[in-house]
Amino acid sequence: MADSQARALRALQVVDTEFTADAVEWCPLDGCRHLLACGTYQLRKPEDKGELDEPQVRLGRLYLYSYNNDRTTNPLVEVQRRDTSAVLDMKWCHIPVADHALLGVANASGSVELLRLVVSEKSSYILQPISSLILEEQCLSLSLDWSTGKPGRLSNQPLKIISSDSKGQLHLLMVNEVGPGLELVASWQAHHFEAWIAAFNYWQTELVYSGGDDGLLKGWDTRMLGTSLFTSKRHSMGVCSIQSSPYREHILATGSYDEHVLLWDTRNMTQPLADTPMQGGVWRLKWHPVYHHLLLAACMHSGFKILNCQKAMEEKQEATVLVSHTLPNSLVYGADWSWLLLSSLQPQTGSSLQSDMGARMADRVYNQKDAGESLAAPSEQRVGMVDISGSRVHTTSKICDLDLYPEGVNFDISLLATCSFYDHVLHLWKWEMS
Repeated sequence: MADSQARALRALQVVDTEFTADAVEWCPLDGCRHLLACGTYQLRKPEDKGELDEPQVRLGRLYLYSYNNDRTTNPLVEVQRRDTSAVLDMKWCHIPVADHALLGVANASGSVELLRLVVSEKSSYILQPISSLILEEQCLSLSLDWSTGKPGRLSNQPLKIISSDSKGQLHLLMVNEVGPGLELVASWQAHHFEAWIAAFNYWQTELVYSGGDDGLLKGWDTRMLGTSLFTSKRHSMGVCSIQSSPYREHILATGSYDEHVLLWDTRNMTQPLADTPMQGGVWRLKWHPVYHHLLLAACMHSGFKILNCQKAMEEKQEATVLVSHTLPNSLVYGADWSWLLLSSLQPQTGSSLQSDMGARMADRVYNQKDAGESLAAPSEQRVGMVDISGSRVHTTSKICDLDLYPEGVNFDISLLATCSFYDHVLHLWKWEMS
């Protein structure tokens, strides 16, 4: 890694997850953005217990951490651990459901599970299981995605989950927001081998994409199941990561075991806009929550990389690799940006940033109310949430509203987390973008 990159990227903490870690997700909701979930996967072989006829058991553990910027060392504090079936993927819902943050988990039991974030008796957060649905017996649930990735949501839009499994199937689920509970709407065969990944088009949530070990990238219209909208063979090996851009309509990022990231215009899926080599299989892709041209890639044995996709999207050029960091003796499977906004010019703790935003949101709500204005545009949903300080504030489903912060603040620091196989490690990083 170049010296300038080394100065810009700094490791804040290394956490031993005991089991191999393969999924990491920062909570995107206002008041909960200091929370980080980490999922693990451990294969217990039969000989571990001396019983050769015992089937393989996939163990897992779900961790919940709280980030505290006031702590100069080890700012991540474990607040909960929960033993479970091995975790293959997980995602937070981007809107509150029944006044709670929800985490969806795809596990080795072939299930999708919903967990609700609640405040415990000790005034700490815990994840509480509320609903689980077995999608397929003798099968691994490999991925899931919520339909709510884009800021703002029409009030009449149903809340949906798309999941994929090790038999090559996709499963469309509806979430009952009152319960909340899970209902299977449809299942269909999408790939010949493992369907590694499934994801929504966040701008047209009837459309979903899937990638499989057969090397195919496919598009589907959930209103007309049976025939794919397109089948792309542009990746030369298994397709294992897909994310629609929540901020730029028609932009789709895909990654593969072929060690390439492709950017697409979804209006023309015959050829990608850009093709960028990664030197490692691309297991996860995450768009930055604020700087919409930045893309984080978990690249297995090649560590993780941060891409600038500006010219790739606008001029169809190869994306620029801003940061490339390799971790020895590990496979980086999970990576995610924090939704906390930090500034090197105006240092504040994560909690004070959140409280400031909550207060500004509350002021905006009450000012609109006094002025007789509508409290929410049709694409927003206002709910009550508890912020870090414990006070109840009104928030919207909008993501990272920079207008709520003091003028002139340059949020030039990003927190990100990665997790890896073999060394069972969760890493917390600070990236100074300037």
